[in-house]
Amino acid sequence: MRVPGELDRAGAHHLLDALAALALTGHPESRTRPAPGRALRGAARPSGWSTLERGPRAGPIRDDDVGGGRAIGCPRAASVPDRVGRAGAIRRRQERGGPMAGRGTGPDFVEALARGLDVIAAFGADRPTMSLTEVAAAAGLARPTARRLLLTLEELGLVRSAGGVFHLTPRVLGLGTAYVSALGLWDIARPHLESLVAQTGESSSMAQLDGSDIVYVARVAVPRIITLRVEIGTRFPAVRTSQGKVLLAALSTDELEAALAQPSRAGLPPAPQPDADQLRDELVKVRARGWALADEELAPGIRSVAVPVRDGNGTVRAAMNVTVHAAETSTEVLVQEHLPRLLHTAADISVEWALWQSRPHVEVPRPAAGSAVSA
Repeated sequence: MRVPGELDRAGAHHLLDALAALALTGHPESRTRPAPGRALRGAARPSGWSTLERGPRAGPIRDDDVGGGRAIGCPRAASVPDRVGRAGAIRRRQERGGPMAGRGTGPDFVEALARGLDVIAAFGADRPTMSLTEVAAAAGLARPTARRLLLTLEELGLVRSAGGVFHLTPRVLGLGTAYVSALGLWDIARPHLESLVAQTGESSSMAQLDGSDIVYVARVAVPRIITLRVEIGTRFPAVRTSQGKVLLAALSTDELEAALAQPSRAGLPPAPQPDADQLRDELVKVRARGWALADEELAPGIRSVAVPVRDGNGTVRAAMNVTVHAAETSTEVLVQEHLPRLLHTAADISVEWALWQSRPHVEVPRPAAGSAVSA
């Protein structure tokens, strides 16, 4: 006698068939259902799916969630410790403003790619090497997922492992420098930045706007003891920097609101935000006079002045600054002595960049070795 509510063998087969169809199509009715008892046996399965078939034997179910899929279409029921640990990792990542997998909403969003980028971004100056467990926690991923992503990145030459720990390779630099190289900005700006640093004896940087943050794309530094480390790719909240104010001042009202609505990903401790009306008034002044000042707004002891860098159309595409230590250089010296040199340097870079952008330049692929070239 069958206990009420218990599925017989045929009913179980029908249920598994429905689950398999749901996993493959996203809806049980969006595709013709396979015949009972033949849904999985002998059929091609997506990578990472279980070898589970009808009968007493069941193969292992892999935790293949890189692409968001699960074996036989059913989410694996994580244990309580797994769920608690993952929730803690997600919370910690959200608190420090880092990237998080699972935030895509578009139909073409590739979660696996986003998670791979999260793994790369998890490394930093404070975490140059990490174990598998540390990478999984920093990226908010399950250990099996983090492991597969790390091994994939290692095959691509972006990650190297030794002694049970992982670290990035110099090849990762190509991901960021490709953007700067495509602009042609660094090759043009470097000699000018070096000349400016030689004149002022102070560090100079160039940054672009990304959401509500600035991102450093070029820098020539001098040895100084400062409270914040600055490298290519470093992010800071735009409203707290001189370069950010210059870039925000160049935006339209709608663009400004959209930029400031995005949360900062700089990872700095929360700080009081300027009043909206006060910020708007300051940006109007910055736009009118053509430069901006940040006096220990980002961190104690850091003072800087910045000006815009424009492309051939006159559009502000970047900002460059001179940064000084507040205890060594007064605001008067920064504005009266360093600012004129900075304005002159930014103008030279803008002119050369406009010429570079207007060059009649086309790259033709090289012919294959041994192929004939017609005259």
